[in-house]
Amino acid sequence: MENKAYMYVLECGDGSLYTGYTTNIEQRLKKHQAGKGAKYTRARLPVTLIYQEEHPDKPAAMSAEALFKQKSRQAKLAYIKERTQHV
Repeated sequence: MENKAYMYVLECGDGSLYTGYTTNIEQRLKKHQAGKGAKYTRARLPVTLIYQEEHPDKPAAMSAEALFKQKSRQAKLAYIKERTQHV
């Protein structure tokens, strides 16, 4: 059984960023887009997935989420840019 989990970042309709974790990125994104995700995103639709990062398990993804949330908006965007331009 795979235990992979993901830390992900959404850009909300108002331009704000939302960070979360999940074990199924596609399913979680559909929930957010349907207005059934986090309370924060429900009020800020539509949402767009702008970044995802794979981790070996849920605790690792939760830890990455917590560290990411401590960053300023500018630092979050720089982090995403740095990791996506090498892909």
